[in-house]
Amino acid sequence: MVQPESREGERPELPPGQRLQRGWPVTHYGPVPRFRPERWEFRVFGATADAGTHRWKHEEFSALPHETVVADLHCVTRFSMLGVEWGGVRTRRLLELVPPAPEVTHVMVWAEYGYSANLRLEDFTAGHTLFATHRAGEPLTAEHGFPARLVVPHLYAWKGPKWVRGVEYMTADRRGFWEERGYHNIGDPWSEQRYSYQEAPGDGPGL
Repeated sequence: MVQPESREGERPELPPGQRLQRGWPVTHYGPVPRFRPERWEFRVFGATADAGTHRWKHEEFSALPHETVVADLHCVTRFSMLGVEWGGVRTRRLLELVPPAPEVTHVMVWAEYGYSANLRLEDFTAGHTLFATHRAGEPLTAEHGFPARLVVPHLYAWKGPKWVRGVEYMTADRRGFWEERGYHNIGDPWSEQRYSYQEAPGDGPGL
């Protein structure tokens, strides 16, 4: 089991402006997609090292090495869940299977209905970032992202889409769904990077 990475200094458990959540609220934009295993496919494409597109069917993706991470979840709606046990495929494993081209700096994570979230490569490859298929040893429910959702514990939860379907390697940054609609391009909860008007020069491409 991978334990959560230590935070810098002696910071409080909760980022500023957050409150502790005991349960797990359901929050998402749009309807819950219907899972059709025979049609489900996970893709890695864009600026891959071999310039190719790589695909996994659901049973193939489910057969990838499964690891467990204990990490927090911070929602921009101001609730935080601490010490959650997530199980799934670490993003680093994906990059081992499909290396990015040397010039890749960012990724776009794609989900059902065209939803997307952009991430810096260093955030995507952080040791506790993974494509979660389970929580507390049980498969995710459809409302919480089954069959897989991205979990990026050190960023706000909108950076971790539910119902993920693929990853695009990018050589330049490009805003995702919520980032185009006024959310901060990076989304660090410890700095309260909630909205685009808070961005400093270099935090992201222009709106």
